[in-house]
Amino acid sequence: MVNLSPTVSTPQRSNLSYNLKDWQGGYESLRQESAYWIDEVEGEVPTQLEGTFFRNGPGLFDIGGQSIKHPFDGDGMVCAFSFRGGRVHFQNRFVRTEGFLKEQAAGKILYRGVFGTQKPGGWLANLLDMQFKNIANTNVLYWGGKLLALWEGAEPHRLDPKNLETVGLDYLGGMLKPGQAFAAHPRLDPASIWDGGEPCLVNFSTEVGASTQIRVYEFSLEGKLRRQQVHSVPGFAFIHDFALTPHYYIFFQNPVKFNPLPYLLGLRGAGECMDLQTEQPTRIIVIPRDVNASQGVQILESPAGFIFHHANAFEVDERKIAVDSVCYASYVKLKNEVDFREVDFEALEPGLLWRFHLDLDQQTVKRECWGERCCEFPVVHPEKVGRNARYVYLGAGHATGGNAPLQAVVKMDLWEKRSDCYSFAPRGYVGEPIFVPKPEGEAEDEGWLLVLVYDASHHRSKLVILDAQDLAQGAIATLHLKHHIPYGLHGTWTPEYFLD
Repeated sequence: MVNLSPTVSTPQRSNLSYNLKDWQGGYESLRQESAYWIDEVEGEVPTQLEGTFFRNGPGLFDIGGQSIKHPFDGDGMVCAFSFRGGRVHFQNRFVRTEGFLKEQAAGKILYRGVFGTQKPGGWLANLLDMQFKNIANTNVLYWGGKLLALWEGAEPHRLDPKNLETVGLDYLGGMLKPGQAFAAHPRLDPASIWDGGEPCLVNFSTEVGASTQIRVYEFSLEGKLRRQQVHSVPGFAFIHDFALTPHYYIFFQNPVKFNPLPYLLGLRGAGECMDLQTEQPTRIIVIPRDVNASQGVQILESPAGFIFHHANAFEVDERKIAVDSVCYASYVKLKNEVDFREVDFEALEPGLLWRFHLDLDQQTVKRECWGERCCEFPVVHPEKVGRNARYVYLGAGHATGGNAPLQAVVKMDLWEKRSDCYSFAPRGYVGEPIFVPKPEGEAEDEGWLLVLVYDASHHRSKLVILDAQDLAQGAIATLHLKHHIPYGLHGTWTPEYFLD
């Protein structure tokens, strides 16, 4: 186990870095849609920073006075921060999915949520109802001239990048069929060996049942499908993310058991019917990107753990792979009768960054933990995806141990085995950091980190720009919004500038 040396001290349990009521404020619905220049700025926005930061996440946590049971069931709201000439324009807009429009017109919940939300009327109203709403709330991607709002359970929605208006469902040039899923965690291969060194977008979808079908897609810069593969793996697979190297796709199959009976009977949401089987191993599915590879799909096993997100992967040599992932010792069982805002953070296992060493010849997995600070939402320099990245950036807890809400940004140096941290505690709560390389920058950490922070002291949010090479200096610029933005999920940066 490697212990990294962070730059902030651990608070005592009697003096926590956070206040639960403060944290809960970030889960209030935001109903208004706005568009304005951000004029309240501390510091200076770098003039070299030009492009658009898109970000997606649930924006509504109640409909017609009825609360949803889990934030992941909330309708997607996309935000855009447009950078040019040292100024930043903000706008936000809900994705006008079919379900969103119907529920807003009805003024009540009409669909069951994947993670626990039920329609009014008890079990009888939900009995045998397996129709989900496409909530388009997990990620947003600009690729091939299209801006797409992603949710892994269904098709993407295309948006106008200038004003975020919903264009409609997008079937990617006929590649997708109606109702077919397209995951919310695409990976960009910055220099695909299968495309003469050109960038290539890779994504996947799953169809679950007694066995799980994994379909992988690869797209050109123009958004054209170049390759796809389909493979079946044994058992139910809850797969949210995947990792990529020049020669392989890597999927971690969490050892989750799904009991559909309470869901079919209308008693529980689908997410509430899952349990982590700690006595079963995590399966690591390694798929060659070369469909003509002499050795096909391999499945390795590791001690049980639950993984939402991977930081990166790279090939140590032709038959050995390293994968860095945020892993939990247990899966938090969802309970319909418990408000998701009432979280006992200290009672839960923290997510920690682990490295998994895969040996394809020996069929072995070894693992090591990079530190004891709880963390999530790992990112690397976009040119280091699938390569041996030195730095990983994460949202993290303020303290060096235990579980807590994310209040800090951590930069882990995996080569020097150390870390740096900048904390927004006690009243700031962070989301996913976005790394933006500096134009003509040469060093791997030569760039900026964009971090959306919920400021509980004013019940509003701020976009903070940090120097990725020197977190200790604090914010280069802090841009204060006029309102809060609910805690979100994922975002993306593009050097393209959009403004209607």
